[in-house]
Amino acid sequence: MLNILFYIWMAFQLIVASYLLQPLLLLLLHGCIKLFRSSKQIAATVSHDHSFAVVITAHKNLQLVPPLVDSLLKQTYNNYTVYVVADNCGDSDLGMEHVKVKLLKPETPLNAKIRSIDYAIQHFETPHEVMVILDADNLVHPLYLETLNRYFNKGYEAVQTNMLAKNNDTVYAQLDAAGNYFSNFIDRRMRMELGLSANIWGLGIALKTSLYQQVVYNNFFGGFDKKIQADIVKLIPQLAYAEDAIVYDEKIDDGNALETQRTRWINAYFKYFKYGWDVLSTGLRRPSFNLVFFGYNLLRPPLFLQVLMALVFCLTDYWLVPALSWGWLGILVAFPLSFMAIVALMSEDSRTVKALFYLPVFFFRQLKAFLHMGKANKAFLQTQNNKIVYIEEVMNK
Repeated sequence: MLNILFYIWMAFQLIVASYLLQPLLLLLLHGCIKLFRSSKQIAATVSHDHSFAVVITAHKNLQLVPPLVDSLLKQTYNNYTVYVVADNCGDSDLGMEHVKVKLLKPETPLNAKIRSIDYAIQHFETPHEVMVILDADNLVHPLYLETLNRYFNKGYEAVQTNMLAKNNDTVYAQLDAAGNYFSNFIDRRMRMELGLSANIWGLGIALKTSLYQQVVYNNFFGGFDKKIQADIVKLIPQLAYAEDAIVYDEKIDDGNALETQRTRWINAYFKYFKYGWDVLSTGLRRPSFNLVFFGYNLLRPPLFLQVLMALVFCLTDYWLVPALSWGWLGILVAFPLSFMAIVALMSEDSRTVKALFYLPVFFFRQLKAFLHMGKANKAFLQTQNNKIVYIEEVMNK
């Protein structure tokens, strides 16, 4: 019995080690690809202007929506309609009228992003081929929809776009942006390079409307991105990543906002952990390396928990298997170095790289969020965003 427990303990350590070493391996693979292979480009199979429905979900506050609508009205692409779902926003309006913008006000509060999206679909004025889901505090680059149209003309049915920071003026915002750069590299850019499905964010995802309508939700309180990616990745050959289609998102700018955001995210990881097993088991049954790898990464714990577990393994192995303790020390050195190298590779802002020296503070705040994650089951934790910024200001920084 003790032998069985020991082998399970060793297997668990091997899995955690593989997660922490994955960034370094992908970084080395990226270097090899750049050295020996030109960038792979997939040619468009058709030339067609898809009809886009851009769905913006706003809850209790429309204050941040006008700049986003303004950025959409400045698109170089013309075949689209914007649907703003003003959920529980009272009598407020956008302060603007445009033939391409439809303001929807549900009579009964929906209090859920999933319900707001469904409400928008029910009020589509025409059968849009593609829908794009955005949050109220986002902005989009003028070439956003034009770029997305090219990806759908290449045959992709779902495309995650590139999320960049709308604000980068505090250490917390810079660290939040650094986390995005890291995730974009290991979960999106490299997946696209290798022909594998990319992870999605809860925003900036574009997909065929008919594909979205195949997703069946059993829970409307959080986990939107967890459910949608777990379902659609099993229905299509590849969930694509469009690094050249840019959406700007507001980053958290103080410690309290960070804890609120991470409490919600950590809770969602444990609450929807089963989706990772579902994708992994589906990949093993088919068999499909794409799904196995996707499911394996859906099961991956948040970064701070991985590091915390590595520290625990390092200490326990010192007494159980001393040689492994040295291996964990090597991993605990390799992981932060690869993290910093990836951020430096992806970021064009030196402030973001310099902010990495404050990672221990970020780690501590996430630990506090972990200890309070039960709050996310009792209340709707919404990160408060309040920076009214227009697309020209962001692009001219």
